[in-house]
Amino acid sequence: MFSGRLFRMTQGLMSRRWFSAEPGTPMYIRTQETPNPQSLKFLPGVRVLETAGSTLDFPTPSAAYCSPLAKLLFRVDGVKGVFFGQDFITITKEEDSEVEWKVIKPEVYATLMDFFASGLPIVNEDAKPHSDTEIHEDDDDTVAMIKELLDSRIRPTVQEDGGDIIFMGFEDGIVKLKMQGSCTSCPSSIVTLKNGVQNMLQFYIPEVIEVEQIFDEADKASDQVFKKLHDKLKEED
Repeated sequence: MFSGRLFRMTQGLMSRRWFSAEPGTPMYIRTQETPNPQSLKFLPGVRVLETAGSTLDFPTPSAAYCSPLAKLLFRVDGVKGVFFGQDFITITKEEDSEVEWKVIKPEVYATLMDFFASGLPIVNEDAKPHSDTEIHEDDDDTVAMIKELLDSRIRPTVQEDGGDIIFMGFEDGIVKLKMQGSCTSCPSSIVTLKNGVQNMLQFYIPEVIEVEQIFDEADKASDQVFKKLHDKLKEED
């Protein structure tokens, strides 16, 4: 991801591809590298999600039941995960797959071109972007401040690299967060959380003692990477 530069704009290497979604209407698709070599950010030049700052994560094919586009992208050989932002789509490929990006990229380009030309909805109406940082009446001041910082200072930068960070809870001084998109299996997730997110939250909110990364069943592989890096960092200390 982007340890040591959490709040500095990332300018990844870009490639460009022109397509015509409709006769006489060229579709300009760019790709941007992310700090995670297993993830690539596609910018189709059209709006993917309507709400500014919203995201949808599809870590497995079964999670894509609500998105016709995500289901099509999972049919591309080597695709492990799909992630939607307001104006981008992040594709994560299988780490152990022999399929390289030079093979996957043309398939994703073609899928996006055909889909946007079809006029089909990107997500069904029953799919709602997360509202984890929405401030509720029963939130205390500390939780409200954590949500505000995540939404205004941290999440936009994480989304620049094709991922997202989800607030899962705050208990006994520990902020629980879940990484999504390119951040899920990024080798530097632990460094980003400790050196970036944790330091910023502690600077503004003294009640924050630690930041903890939360995993679910779909993140088992990422969990192994996380533990390995955590042990390595402890040895270096």
